[in-house]
Amino acid sequence: MTEIFGREGDDSPASPRSPGTRPRAPLNGHRVAGRVSVRQLTRAVLLGIVAVLTLAFQAPDASARLDRQLAAAGARTSAQAPDTRAAVRAAHAPQPREAAAPERADAQGEDQFPVLLGSAAGVLLLVAGGAALVGWRLRRQTGGVRPAEMRRRYDHHDAVLHAVREGVLVIGNDGRLLLANDEARRLLELPADAEGRPVADLGLEPQLSALLASGRAATDEVLLAGDRLLAVNVRPTAPRGRPAGTVVTLRDTSELRALAGRAGVAQERLKLIYDAGLRIGTTLDVGRTAEELAGVAVPRFADVVTVELLEPVLRGDEPTAGTSAELQRMAVKGVPEESAIYRVGEVIRYVPGTPMATGLASGGPVLVGDLRTSDAWRQQDPDGTQRVLDSGIRSLITTPLQARGVVLGLANYWRSGASDAFEEEDLAFAEELTARAAVAVDNARRYTREHTTAVTLQRSLLPQTLPEQSALAVAHRYLPAYAGVGGDWFDVIPLPGARVALVVGDVVGHGLHAAATMGRLRTAVHNFSALDLPPDELLNHLDELVTHIDTDEARAAGLGTGTGTGGKGGVLDGAGTWAGGREGDPDGVPAHLGRTGITGATCLYAIYDPVTGRVTLATAGHPGPAVIRPAGTVSFPEVPVSPPLGLGGSVPVETTELTLSEGSRLVLYTDGLVENRDRDIATGLELLRTALAAGAERTPEETCTAVLDAMLPAHPSDDIALLVARTQLLDPTRVAEWEVPSDPAAVAPVRAACLRMLESWGLASIDFTTELILSELITNAIRYGAQPIRVRLLYDRALICEVSDGTSASPHLRRAATTDEGGRGLFLVAQFAQRWGTRYTPGGKVIWTEQSLDGDRPEPGPDSAEDVLDQWDDVPAL
Repeated sequence: MTEIFGREGDDSPASPRSPGTRPRAPLNGHRVAGRVSVRQLTRAVLLGIVAVLTLAFQAPDASARLDRQLAAAGARTSAQAPDTRAAVRAAHAPQPREAAAPERADAQGEDQFPVLLGSAAGVLLLVAGGAALVGWRLRRQTGGVRPAEMRRRYDHHDAVLHAVREGVLVIGNDGRLLLANDEARRLLELPADAEGRPVADLGLEPQLSALLASGRAATDEVLLAGDRLLAVNVRPTAPRGRPAGTVVTLRDTSELRALAGRAGVAQERLKLIYDAGLRIGTTLDVGRTAEELAGVAVPRFADVVTVELLEPVLRGDEPTAGTSAELQRMAVKGVPEESAIYRVGEVIRYVPGTPMATGLASGGPVLVGDLRTSDAWRQQDPDGTQRVLDSGIRSLITTPLQARGVVLGLANYWRSGASDAFEEEDLAFAEELTARAAVAVDNARRYTREHTTAVTLQRSLLPQTLPEQSALAVAHRYLPAYAGVGGDWFDVIPLPGARVALVVGDVVGHGLHAAATMGRLRTAVHNFSALDLPPDELLNHLDELVTHIDTDEARAAGLGTGTGTGGKGGVLDGAGTWAGGREGDPDGVPAHLGRTGITGATCLYAIYDPVTGRVTLATAGHPGPAVIRPAGTVSFPEVPVSPPLGLGGSVPVETTELTLSEGSRLVLYTDGLVENRDRDIATGLELLRTALAAGAERTPEETCTAVLDAMLPAHPSDDIALLVARTQLLDPTRVAEWEVPSDPAAVAPVRAACLRMLESWGLASIDFTTELILSELITNAIRYGAQPIRVRLLYDRALICEVSDGTSASPHLRRAATTDEGGRGLFLVAQFAQRWGTRYTPGGKVIWTEQSLDGDRPEPGPDSAEDVLDQWDDVPAL
């Protein structure tokens, strides 16, 4: 369309293309038709103008020609007939010439004026008709589009045609190239004058040239063009009223493959990053996390991956990186571990200047494109690095594991000669992959620190050694949960009368809070055991304690929400914010006070008496014990189960008594042993029964080992506490008992019988102190107690003297005045016995004492109450 609107010779600097490279308009037939119409219109206008001018000058010319014709005729007449000429002249008198000429001209002009007007009208009609014809033909050829719109469209299509990244050719039906855009010229390397030339003369590859010249349709045929493979599409086209041609599009498949390859690599790396987010950090173990990083990267990013962590990270501490820091190798993936320079578990100290030391110091990734030329890498271990090169490793990226600005270790990615060497663009991906793993490692490190702290607290609150006693042979195990401490505990508490209390409990929850609460409950159990309470009463007191703990924590949480009062005497300040709280704490409450309490605990408390072989036990929400008889049979006695501690309320705790023969084994455990997410408690109890019945002659230690080997899951979700106690009976010959009548005269015979028994036991060395103690206790029972009164001696690790009566009045030490006649008996008993105390029975009370068998006593204390008070003379008055 450029030719129509006068842009054919547009070679101005503003033109986007240089002369010779601008394509011609594809609608050549329409353009020629337009030129013909314009020429016809111009010709018609010129003919009209000539006709008007001819009519305008026609009248004067005709008059002149008439005069000349009359003069010539008169001359010839005069020559032929003189007389006649004279006669004529006489007949026609001559008129003056000046007067006759205007009259003829006026007459002739009036005759020609209609002709002139008609000619002008005809010319105007011709011009108007030609213009209408030309306009009609233009509208027909352009579809009714006006010239301005036509020019705008041409500019738009021309810009698109030359901006598209696809070659476009228009070929006429005669096989000549009519149009080629810039991309087609680049792909085919066409000469500047290619347009208008036959396709066969353009110097193209034979197959491509034959396809273009044939005009047949083609779809994505891949043909060679120089060093390119082009995807060729050919479609026929038939403009209106003109012979058919073809339109050809070309795409460079080699560039497309390169782009597709880069897109594929990017997609694969995005998928690898996604997979890393799923597969790295599945556990809170730093070693396992390092192995997961190596497993993700091999072989999708590297052929070999090694991971080292700074040693403080393994302990959960905050590391301090440096060129001389010690690292421990945690994972090797891609090669056998024995072929690596350093194996898993070995400690590494990298030499300054090596890529690893540089990465630790800078905190950024380091690329070594060719390890064969890296002297800095070789200086770490010349022999070991040579083995690495001999195995085919050629390229390295070492990236620090860095989280929150702290370097935790190194991830080393290696590629062999069979793979492409690492390039600069791989650094960003290696850093991204390592950063994701570093976050998981840091989470595991922080968990390790918290877990280690909780386990340390838990173990410090558990019994470090078991007390010496003769009633039970005890073995125990405690295993913290894989995900965190759960607050399980056990205990062995010696009681008066050679008895032993066995305790197993479980606090609801995990972590430091559960461990601390467990310590409080264990201390409470010891204190209640010192009162020698029966199991049901002890659990009732413990239930009340747990309820108070829950209430206190719930009240603290309620105060934190602003329901309490502030001020110096309260927890909150006037603004309702926890005093001393940090900004960001919810509602001004520290995070550790945002709990609602421990919500209960479970406990099993059992007392074994080696004199009778009876076990008295009670449980609050805890699984009952297992009993292994000497014959090897295993049973789970029915024990009334009360609600867990803190939830019991007014529900009483019931006790159960079992009589065990000597050599029986009593197995106490927490629910983490028999129940987890993979099995229910019924299945766990059956597995426990099988494990216990497998060896009837096992010791308690062997029993613990066998049970854990058979039942311990790979990753325990809860703590496990296990206590195995084998019963022993006190020799009946070491037990002596007497009935005492309510008569002071009976004191001497009973005392004499007791001394004879001591002599038979070989304890004559302590007969004096024993006589003194028994005299005082029996006299008090007769004087202040009621029947029945009994005396019992037990020969165990110590000599135990017990005096019981039928009253519940408890004696207590008091300070006797100088003038008092009594009140010094218990003071003497306390001075000569190692321990003494009172326990209550359903029928009264028992006052007991323990004496060392060798007669030795601890260094005596103050001789009087005044001496005791003198020790506190330096305490200021309150």
